[in-house]
Formats: sequence, C-alpha cells, structure tokens
Amino acid sequence: MGVLALSGLGIGISVLVDGDEGGSGKAKGSTASPKSSTSKATPPAAADGPMIPGWQTQTRDEHHFRYDVPGKAEKWQILDEDTAVSYNDDNGKPIVVMTGAGNYREGGCASAPNPNSIGEAGKGQLATVGTTGGGTEGTLQENARNWAGNWGYVAYGGDEHKPRMEVGRAKPWKLNGIDGYTATAKVTVTHRPSPCVPSKAIVHSIARKLPDGTMHGWVIYADQGVPHALTTAQIEKIMKTVRPAAGEN
Repeated sequence: MGVLALSGLGIGISVLVDGDEGGSGKAKGSTASPKSSTSKATPPAAADGPMIPGWQTQTRDEHHFRYDVPGKAEKWQILDEDTAVSYNDDNGKPIVVMTGAGNYREGGCASAPNPNSIGEAGKGQLATVGTTGGGTEGTLQENARNWAGNWGYVAYGGDEHKPRMEVGRAKPWKLNGIDGYTATAKVTVTHRPSPCVPSKAIVHSIARKLPDGTMHGWVIYADQGVPHALTTAQIEKIMKTVRPAAGEN
C-alpha cells in the first residue's frame, strides 16, 4: 500500500509496501532504480466461467478479486495466481507487488523505460494487470490513488528516470458486487531509449475494503501511443469484469 505526496501534475513518491504482498517498509525518496522480478508457473484453471464468452478468467483469492481478459488469440496470457510481479530496489526489496496477474502481447519489442529492469518488465508486453494490497493504513480513496500512481511511477521509469505523473481524484466504483473506489494515473515517459518505450501510459485501479479492515486493489497499467496499444474502450471492458472472488458472503 503506497503513500504518495501529490501536487499539481508532478508526483513526490513515498512508497509503503504493506500487508502480505511485499512485507512492510518505506522507500522514501530513494535513489535506487526500481527493478522488476517475477516467477512464472502454469496458468490456473478458472473456478467459474468468464463473463464474456471466449475470454480467460483470472482469480486471486488472497485479494478477493476475479476478473477476465481476452483470449489467447488476442495475445493475452494469465499467469499462475501466485506468480509475483514486482518492482524491487537495488537491495532486492519490493517496492510494489502484484499477483493474480496477466499480460498483453508479451514478447514483442523488448525494452523498458528503466534500463535496469529485469524479469517481467522489458519483455515487450503492452499491458499488465493484477491484484495487490492487504494493509489497513490510509483511506480507501488514498489507496486507490496510491496504487494507480505508484505502479505508473515505477513501471515507466522509477527514481532513475522519473516519469511525469498526473493522478486524478478517486471516484466511487460500484459494479458486480464491489463497492469501492477507482483512480486513474496518466503517465508521460521521460526516458525513451528506443521506440519500444511508449511516450505515454495509463494506469487504472479499483480498491475495495473488506470487513476485516484490509484494503485490496486491482490494477492495470498499459502503454499508450504504440501499435496495438489497448484502447480506452478495451480497458473499460476488462475493468467491467472485475468482481469479488467466489465464496464471499
């Protein structure tokens, strides 16, 4: 769970990774470049069918989310729900972490805004989606903005190549049994070592609070302004499939 100090179109970032995903600790004003890591496994079988025929269902019970992405023919893949996609500092400490993830068009033009990125980042994917959270600090609105802002910041440059950030106000999100908030971060990439790196990116979050007081988030971050980039309509279609994991009261 991140804590951002936001002003105007800029972003001052102070990240607090809380809960089971990433442990706890602050990376405040660090000069270390975020690095990403992942561990892949076999994609899970869906516990229920997708809301949209032909799509793939991903579930992360630990974060109480289920959602759908387009099928393999549309260049989407879902990872094992325990696969961790993270950005780490130079000491290997996670800054942000997501699980229950999926990627769009991985394996294309392999590059990244952060030249030190390793693992999942820099493999050419045009979008990544997953779940995060588990902490109790801050308000739900703050967490919605933090997840959107933090993922945009680290995925598109980090401290070494700070992107320009515009994080909007959190707005109510009530759909498919989720009563929470959503926030959007618009990213302008400042370091483009190759045409593979987009000039712009967009991040959306959905945040919900459980009865035990823990807050959990769903996040999608996507390149913009490059061939095959997800459109606003495509992203919204995916977001409208986000729902509670099965078995919730």
